[in-house]
Amino acid sequence: MCTFMPASETGSGSREACCYSPILHPGKKEANRQIRAHAAMLTLLAALLAYSLMNSSSKIHIGTAGWSYRDWEGVFYPSGMHHRKQHPLDLLAQCFDVVEINTSFYGHIKPHLAKLWTRRATAVNPKFTFTAKLHRSFTHNPLAVMEPTSAASIRPNDEDEQLAREGLEALAGEGRLGALLIQFPVSFKNTSLNREYVEQVARQFIEYPRVVEVRHETWNNPETIDYFTQRNIAFCNIDQPLIGRSMGATEHVTSALGYVRLHGRNYDQWFEAENSHDRYNYLYNEVELTGWKDKIERIARKAEITYVIANNHFEAKGAVNALQLRHMMSGERLKAPEPLLRHYPDLAKIADPVYESGAGSELPLLA
Repeated sequence: MCTFMPASETGSGSREACCYSPILHPGKKEANRQIRAHAAMLTLLAALLAYSLMNSSSKIHIGTAGWSYRDWEGVFYPSGMHHRKQHPLDLLAQCFDVVEINTSFYGHIKPHLAKLWTRRATAVNPKFTFTAKLHRSFTHNPLAVMEPTSAASIRPNDEDEQLAREGLEALAGEGRLGALLIQFPVSFKNTSLNREYVEQVARQFIEYPRVVEVRHETWNNPETIDYFTQRNIAFCNIDQPLIGRSMGATEHVTSALGYVRLHGRNYDQWFEAENSHDRYNYLYNEVELTGWKDKIERIARKAEITYVIANNHFEAKGAVNALQLRHMMSGERLKAPEPLLRHYPDLAKIADPVYESGAGSELPLLA
């Protein structure tokens, strides 16, 4: 078990080197990491060069967090789809060009699944890209119910890194990994020790485009933005219920990537819901979306590519808002699943129905 062992906040005391630290433990592992990082940087630069030739709206990619939820059946997907030889990505990829893999936070991505997902999505939409959440062992205290998350309480090990990397490599190898999201909880405050830990984790996965999400307001200051910028770590701008010292809406750009996550504003259920999915039961209205449209456009003017992920996934409300944002950005008519148009009739103003397609095969659904 590898535990981050920090020095005191005052700078006194000693710091036991973490086994992940390439500065304190140079060797073959770090050399390989640097080689991967240089190769990844060349790939990213080539992609950014292509994106630089596009206009700002074409560099904005809007999608959902995850695609497999029980309460999406009959709302986004046709009823009974889980029993057919049909994969949800066949439908989702017709409506969006990015999705954030949600299950990678709870369990490591299996490489063969990553390849199946990329094959499935790109068969429908050649432009389709995935972003992925880093496993929670790197970002959350396993005893979070009892104590806040901090650098000293997070306990990933070498096996976690290996398993996480296997799935990410499979996505990156297919050229479909747009970003790696490193998501910390609101209890993870801005301290010198926690900043060092953020840098440490970002360095571990330096070969991927890294985005860090922090939710406590102490991170929203010029010093943090400079810290992220100097280390080429993208800052995740979020919309969440403003409770206590939760961070408000931002529009920071600290690398070539812009990233936005919309969690909804369900104040009543955010910390109280017995079922975690209930806290995401929120549908943004037009005024709220317009406010984010303006922020996203400003972000996109500074970034080479911008991902916008709707995480208010309860009964596919995130899919509704993602489509509405896409229409606001482009002004074009879009495609939406027929069940979604029935459940949210206002979408008919901006979208035409799309139906199931493809013979398919029975593939794992979760993400």
